[in-house]
Amino acid sequence: MAAKAVIGFAAILAAAMTIAAVPAFAQTNDPNLTQAEIDCLNRPNAVGADCTKDGETSGAGSAATGAVFLPELIVDLFPNAAGGGEAQVPTPPSTPPATAPATPVAVPGSPIVSPPDLVATEPPRAVIGDFVPDEVLVTVDGDAGAVQQIATSFGLVVRSQRQSRLLGTTLVRFGIPDGRPVGIVLAQLAAYGRTLRREPNHVYSLQQAATIVNYAFDRITLDEKQASGENVRIAVIDTGIDETNPALSGVIADQFDAMPNVPIEVRDHGTSIDGLIAGVGALKGMAPGARIYHARAFEGGKSTMDVILSALDWAADQDVRIINMSFVGPKNDLLGIACRNARALGIVLVAAAGNNGPKAPYGYPAAFDGVIAVTATDAKDGLMAQANRGAYVFISAPGVEMVAPSGAGSDVVTGTSFAAAIVTGAIANLFHAAPDRSADGIEKALAATAKDLGPKGRDNDFGYGLLDIKAAEAAKE
Repeated sequence: MAAKAVIGFAAILAAAMTIAAVPAFAQTNDPNLTQAEIDCLNRPNAVGADCTKDGETSGAGSAATGAVFLPELIVDLFPNAAGGGEAQVPTPPSTPPATAPATPVAVPGSPIVSPPDLVATEPPRAVIGDFVPDEVLVTVDGDAGAVQQIATSFGLVVRSQRQSRLLGTTLVRFGIPDGRPVGIVLAQLAAYGRTLRREPNHVYSLQQAATIVNYAFDRITLDEKQASGENVRIAVIDTGIDETNPALSGVIADQFDAMPNVPIEVRDHGTSIDGLIAGVGALKGMAPGARIYHARAFEGGKSTMDVILSALDWAADQDVRIINMSFVGPKNDLLGIACRNARALGIVLVAAAGNNGPKAPYGYPAAFDGVIAVTATDAKDGLMAQANRGAYVFISAPGVEMVAPSGAGSDVVTGTSFAAAIVTGAIANLFHAAPDRSADGIEKALAATAKDLGPKGRDNDFGYGLLDIKAAEAAKE
């Protein structure tokens, strides 16, 4: 029986050998992917009617071959267990068995089952998008004892666990010390009734495109002299910031470091976002007087799902009216639940649509329902060439070649990140003028009053059109 179990596991492992992450900035969790396209992503060398010569699928990005390579930061943040290193995956058998034997799996109160004997009750998942290669995120129904039983039964290690307010349950980051693919482990964990949701620890990227006075006030019809977000509480999830920058003087109400063990090296992006929202002095933001609650969750332009969820929970505890999320990554159900529950608390969620180009798949969290997805336009209301497109794009705002505060003083910035900051600041003006406005009411007003820029009505390039804050303020709920 043991020999059959090993053979069965080998068959499952062989089926998952081609699971790999696509490069960062090419998120491919498009809900419209066909099964053939997913198959192409899972077979990097596949050639056929539905696959190009490089294993690409139409509109789905390209699949990387071999092991997953992440920035050094991520590797340092989440090291393998002692004695680890890159996992050596065995060569799959040429003719795998047709079926796997029904080997017992871990159930509550059952004896411990060793990882080689585990049989996945679901097909191994094709994990799309960039992710930490030796970790999974799991929500658990139970206490620390239940968490440890899962770790022991499934050959995992507990790297962190905490009670998540927005998820409403215990979130556990399990490490995979033996080199099993993430897709296999997620499938195996599905056998255990107390694991409620199981997801990869996806990697997300800040959305700064590159590099002349801030023309945003004029384009969104916001009177610079009257602009104010006084006493409006706003959370920003981003990089660290340069608190000594004059534009942020008196702006930051509180800070939270979601990755305290990682030194802060770059402060530009977060400083620019906060400054565009509520900056003071020469580099005045859209909503001076607003109170920024800043969560540092990125370094080297990268973060992970676990870190971002921690920052979101902290933000929700600060009683903020708006959360700005100027980053993009693959679809992750845990992030979707957190966003949905934050919106249920009455928080307006604003996110960058993404800078990955017209053919890029949807960017998240912007593509989740209840999140205002912002694309970027220039001083002549032209669309930023590298902006993502799609039915999820909600509204347009200035985001091309704008002067903003940075860690070095000031810089010219471009990207949907900065357009999102403009929208966040503009919404703060609406709350300042009418504190009783609801999140739903704000969203409807923005959609109804936007200046149509593309084809008549909402379109995949500009969404409802260019933000018109003067008209939105006059709109009634």
